[in-house]
Amino acid sequence: MSGEFAIQRIDSRQADVTAALKSLLQKLSPSGHVVSEASRQRTIEVFGQPLTPQQVVEQICHDVRTRGRPAVLEYSLKLDRAELQPSTLRVSAEEMQKAHAAADPEFLATIRRIRDNILEFQTALLQKDVEVRRDGVLLRQRYQPLARIGICVPGGAAAYPSTVLMTAVPAMAAGVKEIAVISPATKFGANNPDVLATCQELGVKEVYRIGGAHAVAALAYGVEGIEKVDKIVGPGNLFVALAKRQVYGEVDIDSIAGPSEVVVIADETTRPDFTAADLLAQAEHAPGASILITWSEKTLEATAAELQKQCATLSRGDLALQSLRDFGCLVLVRDAEEACRISNLIAPEHLHVAVDHAERLLPKLTHAGAIFLGNYTPVALGDYAAGPSHVLPTGGTARWAAGLTANDFVRGNSVIQFSAEALKRIAPDVQRMADKEGLTAHRLSVDVRL
Repeated sequence: MSGEFAIQRIDSRQADVTAALKSLLQKLSPSGHVVSEASRQRTIEVFGQPLTPQQVVEQICHDVRTRGRPAVLEYSLKLDRAELQPSTLRVSAEEMQKAHAAADPEFLATIRRIRDNILEFQTALLQKDVEVRRDGVLLRQRYQPLARIGICVPGGAAAYPSTVLMTAVPAMAAGVKEIAVISPATKFGANNPDVLATCQELGVKEVYRIGGAHAVAALAYGVEGIEKVDKIVGPGNLFVALAKRQVYGEVDIDSIAGPSEVVVIADETTRPDFTAADLLAQAEHAPGASILITWSEKTLEATAAELQKQCATLSRGDLALQSLRDFGCLVLVRDAEEACRISNLIAPEHLHVAVDHAERLLPKLTHAGAIFLGNYTPVALGDYAAGPSHVLPTGGTARWAAGLTANDFVRGNSVIQFSAEALKRIAPDVQRMADKEGLTAHRLSVDVRL
């Protein structure tokens, strides 16, 4: 690992924490436009000028919408350097079966156990139909699964079979029948045997070798060989996030996600080696934001030392080091009350409350995508196996957004039925409201039945 260890520090006793965090929070917001240097250079190569990420996405989506599959194949070549043909765009059934047959049996057993954990949790929280009856009136709210959804599975720097699990299984719990996976044609994406084996084990039959904005556009608009979906979910880089925002309204989306984040609240009882490992687990996403909040100066200093020590042992240590420089922060606060206030201000994707009797702070923590309580509940449990989805709100959007669940794959509609007598009873209220609003045809539709 090369480079000098550095991470921002804030002491609330000497500085305004809110003001000091403002710049960091802006970088993490959906409008932060965090892209790698390689992505900037590729933009210039492909478009001949340094377009903004939003301009790039608008151009790609327009091209895919107007030109269809040829545009998808061209952008795969220019952006991903993947030379695809119409016949190789979709991973064949034979390739899926081959990957599954060659997979480590223990890996497949792990996939099945995690699938069961997710199904148990997601099925338990699934919306149920509601019915109200009263003297000639029937009111129902019914929920039906979406017919077809698309899943974005990243494949740039690492393979993510976990993302397949955390998106496809909640959809299956909701009853979705058609699931299409998009992932770039890389060794970590749609060419990755573990990703393909996971899809096959779960029963996902459609996998396409495309990623990025052009893949999102293909799912949203439909192109030859890829049928349009109703909803697009799953993580990705900035271009994927902006493309999802661009196509929203044509289809539904889960969120506009930014860099991965974790806030760890620690006290004097928290083990610094645990905390450093938790912070690095998000930093290695690169970009990934890692923020420690503690009222123990001893814990803060010990964690800083552990970060430097552990970072040197990681295979992605250089990437984690860069993330700590760009998005890391060690915050010293006065007490637990201030720690909760700062955490709510950040509204992080992952919040790890690694203090003694962690549950006592839970009522004060209102804004977070997922909360992990206690020293023996690392975020990695939620990332991989616990049951709730790891697709979570980022960039402060946890103030109003929630993580992906099976309920995001159903749509509700109301059913209303009145008898003639029930209509007579409610008619005066309807007539009065129609008169107030001057909508005479509304009133007539009731009057004619009386």
